Amino acid sequence: MADSFVLEQRQKHLEPYSPYTAFSLLNTGRDAFLVRAALIEAASHTIDAQYYIWNDDPTGRYLAGRLIAAADRGVKVRVLLDDMNAAGDDALFATMDSHPNIEVRIFNPVRPRSGVGRWFSLLANFDRVNRRMHNKSFVVDGAAGITGGRNIGDEYFDEDPAVNARDRDVLMLGPLIGPLSDSFLAYWNNGRTYPVSRLYEPEVALDAEARARLVAESTGQLSFHAQPARGQQAAQAFLEGRFEALIPAQAELVFDPPPADFEAPANTPQPSAKALYRLAASAESEILIESAYLILTDDQLDLTHGFGNDELSVVAFTNSLVTNDLVTNHSGYARWREEMLRQGMELYELRPDAQGCRNWIVENGACGGQGLTLHSKAVVFDRETLFIGSLNVNLRSIYLNGETVLIIHSPELAQAVASDIQEAIEPQNSWHVRLNNSGDLVWQANELTFDHEPRAGFWLRTTSRVLSWLPIEKYL
Repeated sequence: MADSFVLEQRQKHLEPYSPYTAFSLLNTGRDAFLVRAALIEAASHTIDAQYYIWNDDPTGRYLAGRLIAAADRGVKVRVLLDDMNAAGDDALFATMDSHPNIEVRIFNPVRPRSGVGRWFSLLANFDRVNRRMHNKSFVVDGAAGITGGRNIGDEYFDEDPAVNARDRDVLMLGPLIGPLSDSFLAYWNNGRTYPVSRLYEPEVALDAEARARLVAESTGQLSFHAQPARGQQAAQAFLEGRFEALIPAQAELVFDPPPADFEAPANTPQPSAKALYRLAASAESEILIESAYLILTDDQLDLTHGFGNDELSVVAFTNSLVTNDLVTNHSGYARWREEMLRQGMELYELRPDAQGCRNWIVENGACGGQGLTLHSKAVVFDRETLFIGSLNVNLRSIYLNGETVLIIHSPELAQAVASDIQEAIEPQNSWHVRLNNSGDLVWQANELTFDHEPRAGFWLRTTSRVLSWLPIEKYL
């Protein structure tokens, strides 16, 4: 790969036998989109993309079109998707897969692609279906990559006019690209992973004309707020500045491989969760948690209570009922919220009118109303170590989903994320959830105090409350 631009960048910025990998935070959706787009343009040999969701929307179609253009110039492209959200977008994936240099595979699918038959199959294969590939990775030429919390779609890239997600990714260059590729291959080669061509109906099979239309969409006038680099030269110039700003650090990558037995009970924490527990047990003064979905039950709270250190502060920032994209997930959190508080955790919930939205989300149409949601997943330990990736601090991620996480031993990066979380939990951005003197929940922000879920209507609060009575938090 001597002619690979990203490999040359690795050799330029890291010593040949350096144990360090170099990192940069991608804190806005626009930034994350532009870097992915530039990496596709700069690729010389291979692109491997692994995602839980790839939407058939403007940004999803743009990146698909650019992958086809890369394949046209000889780049080998592999796209690996989880089945839970793939159905319905089969035509897009079939179009990509029809290129001789692109292969698309689907992890743990059910045969029916739509309708009642699909729902019946999901229910009939409940244990197997609940084992999902939530891992996210993007690797170019085996030398540079991205991992983190984002899926592929407008709401993850600050391009949706109404709803956008606060999220976080990491651009990386160096030795840990190897383990990131191992995560991809563990699922790519799994017996429950199938070529997309075996799943879609024959009439969905598309040809060179359909591919050409996708490429044309990606080369014409774009309706995006972001304007990606056009062509290899512009992309390389864009990326050179990004690679210059990378921070070298000692780090580890941990991923959860597919289960050996998809039908077996999922009662043991997976490697990524065990890594989180180890870091938590060694924390001395502070743990800052940023998690879109947050559910810790007695088993986890027994492990986290104090960690043998009465001085340890555990602060968690998550979605409120009105910013959570899934009321079911919020209900599981609500079921255990009081117990988390009694165990000494501090809880903060994102306000839909958070003033910080205009710094977090480039497309401000999501700000000031009901268009903001939290999707990021990061934990900071003692402002020295950053744990970041696809893992939510909830039971589904701990026991059921496949996840990929980075453990980065960098005070600079840890402090940067800690500062973001500290800003997010300020009263103008979050509700501080507490137990009052009577032991009842209250939500506070400056002079405002609520005795129920703020800004949520009666039926939404009732739905969440009723769902919270059900012991289903492991599947949320």
